[in-house]
Amino acid sequence: MSRLPFLFIFTGIIGFAWYQAVSLAAFTGWLTGELRGPDGWFHVHLFILGWATMLAMGAVYQLIGVILQSRLYSERLGYVQYAIFTVGLAGLLYGFDQGVIAWIAGSAVLALVGIALFGWNIAVTLIRAARWNAITVSAACAVLYLALTGLSGLAMGLNFATGDWTGLAERLFGAHIWMGTVGWFGLLITGFSYKLLPMFYLAHDYPVKLQAVVLVLWNASVLVGALAFLLDASVWLLWFALLLLTAAIVVYNVHLLQIRRHRHKRNPGSGIRWSLLSSHMLALSAVAMLIYAALYPDRWLQADAVRLAGWLYLAGWVSFTILSYVSKIVPFLWWTSKYGKHAGKPGTPVMADLLKERPVGIGLASIAALHLLLAAGLLTGWETLTGAAGSVLSVCSVAYIVLIGRVFTR
Repeated sequence: MSRLPFLFIFTGIIGFAWYQAVSLAAFTGWLTGELRGPDGWFHVHLFILGWATMLAMGAVYQLIGVILQSRLYSERLGYVQYAIFTVGLAGLLYGFDQGVIAWIAGSAVLALVGIALFGWNIAVTLIRAARWNAITVSAACAVLYLALTGLSGLAMGLNFATGDWTGLAERLFGAHIWMGTVGWFGLLITGFSYKLLPMFYLAHDYPVKLQAVVLVLWNASVLVGALAFLLDASVWLLWFALLLLTAAIVVYNVHLLQIRRHRHKRNPGSGIRWSLLSSHMLALSAVAMLIYAALYPDRWLQADAVRLAGWLYLAGWVSFTILSYVSKIVPFLWWTSKYGKHAGKPGTPVMADLLKERPVGIGLASIAALHLLLAAGLLTGWETLTGAAGSVLSVCSVAYIVLIGRVFTR
């Protein structure tokens, strides 16, 4: 088994622990402060690139071969891409922390090159295999949106440094966030869930028509939303993008229930059960946000509303889903790599010995409850609650990720 996915996963775990440590040190104050500044950019990019994207890349490198039943185009290119992306990310974070534009600009180019190499490696792998379905098309679209997110981020940096393209920075900023959060993470998680959930539920003969519906609606939402930002269009065009996204999320949840209904394994593990609950909460949040936006079209794009929506989506669904999945993926990968050849021999541990279900369930339940408490603090504007919930959340999150990391010592 290739060691490439482990590099990304292990680095992502370090990024997650680092993010939680700096959030704890700041009493989560950065979240209630000005996000569009060096401190906010540092925390957001550490969370999105250092944790979620880093680990997602590792998952793609591992799962793409399983999905396609073929080899990655170039494992060597994967190692080169890891080095370039990691160095670029480290420099970008240093630039944000120190407020040095030259570091930000140069490192952003490196990070973008890393993203481009990742996109090329996955694209060639997909094209060579030519096995197109909802899973592979979702992955291809997700990688495309990741590349476009990087390009729009670089364009924003150039605009910031030169002062050219007056008025474009705000529009690029909206498209950058929309394509990265909704496009990259949304399509990657939904697409890979079509493979992971049936595998862990041992589900067979479930209907798959809704996968295509989700794919069309989700892509339509990404494109309409990005255009609405870039063209500085009416708020109602952006609301229409939100409507498409909400419809996609609701249909996606219906499909998850279809998979669950056709299961042959009653208990897939705490991580999988919590990932489903997270998706259901996302659907409720999306419907609530859609109604709020229709009733108060002049308020839903204000900083506080966007902050709350971003927290519910990125921390409450994207990050929480990744945390849920790694409780299954990491033990599986490590056991296969270390003990796969010795399966069935005396003294060889079973996969369940690497990570016990009870602490996983307790850890995810604690993180979920604290996510909701923090969201309540953001909703009410109660900074003490936000800070306290965020601090305890950081402690619990570090404890959970240490639990996951200890698998590599088994």
